[in-house]
Amino acid sequence: MPHFTASDGTRLHYADEGEGLPLLCLAGLTRDHHDFDYAMPHLAGLRLIRPDYRGRGQSDWADPATYTIPVEARDAVVLLDHLGLAQAAILGTSRGGLIAMMLAATARDRLMGVALNDIGPEIAEDGLEVIRGYLGRNPVWKTYEEAAAARPSVMAGFDNVPPERWAAEVRTLYREGPEGLTIPYDPRLRDAVLGAGAQPAADLWPLFDALKGLPLCAIRGANSNLLSAATFAEMRARRPDMIAAVVPDRGHIPFLDEPEAVDALDRWLAMLR
Repeated sequence: MPHFTASDGTRLHYADEGEGLPLLCLAGLTRDHHDFDYAMPHLAGLRLIRPDYRGRGQSDWADPATYTIPVEARDAVVLLDHLGLAQAAILGTSRGGLIAMMLAATARDRLMGVALNDIGPEIAEDGLEVIRGYLGRNPVWKTYEEAAAARPSVMAGFDNVPPERWAAEVRTLYREGPEGLTIPYDPRLRDAVLGAGAQPAADLWPLFDALKGLPLCAIRGANSNLLSAATFAEMRARRPDMIAAVVPDRGHIPFLDEPEAVDALDRWLAMLR
């Protein structure tokens, strides 16, 4: 599998598939390039570039002090340089959307447009509390079957999800071994994120406002505990040209193969082609 070397020497994995407009797919906080498996069949005719952040997936673990959005944004730019791409569109899920907004403020000339999946410049405390509960910790379940059976009760706000989807999900989220299920990322990510959380919250609206002039799409799970309806409404007020979609029966985060998400991304991509 392809790798590139970050500016501090960390070896980072990425997937690069297809041809056409380059779409850099940036995953959620603890996720890897598989975060976009469900969306991929709906993104035909694109060059899909899906990196694993440092400390996650098949990328090397690094100094946990570097598990930050500014560093991960810098890694994204290094990847574009490695691939010889002057620009790319970005589809950012959760953490990936925060990185996209950081790039809009620091490397705007590299962006063709941005799509945000259930993330905005204000992060609801309810969602943060859920993240604090699992981040960097191995799950209590011992098998994939146990984890899949528990998923409907664990994933607040999700309805009408077929069992086979949860079965596939847990196989990307965990690794099964003799001692049970383990997380496939550096557990020190917990210290990095919670350490940053001990500091006063930054005002992220300037990062959102840095997206001005770029084709923008935002997708929200109707039951999201991370992106509130009020924040989403303010995003729409600031960017009335933004393609906005709300996905019913979904919390944080939509899978991106729902009809509402697919339609929104199709309309956004049409603006870029």
